[in-house]
Amino acid sequence: MRRVPVEFPAADPPPGYAEGQRGQPGGFAGDPDVMDTWATSSLTPEIASGWVDDPDLFARTYPMDLRPQGPEIIRTWLFSTVLRAYLEHGGLPWAHALINGWILDPDRKKMSKSRDNVLTPMPLVDQFGADGLRYWACRAAPGTDTSSDTAQMKVGRRLAVKVLNASKFVLGLGSQAPAAGDITEPLDRAMLAQLAAVVDEATQAFAGYGYHRALERTEEFFWRFCDDYLELVKVRAYGGGLPGRSAQAALSVALSTLLRLFAPFLPFVTEEAWSWWQEGSVHRAPWPRATELQVAVNGTDPAVLDVVGSALAEVRKAKSEQRRSQRSEVASLHVKDLADRVAALRLAEQDLRDAGHIRSLVLREAPERLITVELAAAD
Repeated sequence: MRRVPVEFPAADPPPGYAEGQRGQPGGFAGDPDVMDTWATSSLTPEIASGWVDDPDLFARTYPMDLRPQGPEIIRTWLFSTVLRAYLEHGGLPWAHALINGWILDPDRKKMSKSRDNVLTPMPLVDQFGADGLRYWACRAAPGTDTSSDTAQMKVGRRLAVKVLNASKFVLGLGSQAPAAGDITEPLDRAMLAQLAAVVDEATQAFAGYGYHRALERTEEFFWRFCDDYLELVKVRAYGGGLPGRSAQAALSVALSTLLRLFAPFLPFVTEEAWSWWQEGSVHRAPWPRATELQVAVNGTDPAVLDVVGSALAEVRKAKSEQRRSQRSEVASLHVKDLADRVAALRLAEQDLRDAGHIRSLVLREAPERLITVELAAAD
């Protein structure tokens, strides 16, 4: 424990004495005893839960679940609190202790006021938004030191803007709650099957305090959702009919799920997007459950989205290499692949045609994958 000598009076002599009498016979001297400065800090769980003042609150909240703290006070604050709880109550004051890392400056040195190398948050919030700053902070695993990385904050800001834009697109198609049996198309069901796996993994990550892993998996899926799935179903979603309704329903379910998954990391943009079509706050909404999604997609091969998305990526690549607009037509797309992948492509053949502006699509089974893209003549 930290022990600080007490010199009282520390500065001024007591009434009736002069400074020259300090430590002199017939004069005065400071108390030679010491004071444990962790005496009150070691009682923070008891104080916060109303040990003396509110017995009912104390009974309902003590012992606590989690103590978040820094690594430099494990042997002081954490030790003192655990020891005090054991002596006072015969047990632990909390179930888990979450140890954060340090924030490092560009020279990989710990930020601290004494070194005058601290970045204050507000200028970063003004530049990258509160969500951008929080995104950067949540990318660091517990107990891991992390640098103040403005590049990561830019990524967080870009992600936040993309969440808003994707929400606007989905809600522009209609925000009514999907009915049972609405989601019928294989590509829609494959997307939700993958999302169910993300929900399951994110939930398990949070249960183990791996919030950074939950963010990583959610973000990874979200970018593929925007880059591949949204582009693949855009034409069908606007087209109406049962296939269009399937896309709209799947998009609505996915948006609701993604906003709740992102809410701990991007609290402001998710709250804004949620308010556009839902009652209450996204932060009070139930956490998504994988089983709710799996009911709608039971028996669906989630690889359908990956296979079709990879074929679309080849089309985009060919257009980019020839410096053609992504809206330019493809005269023919020939795909040779393994039987199961060709079967998956056939399940979403029309979506691929629409997204890639493909006139002729030829699918053949082969032992090795080969994709040939022939663009239509430029106007």
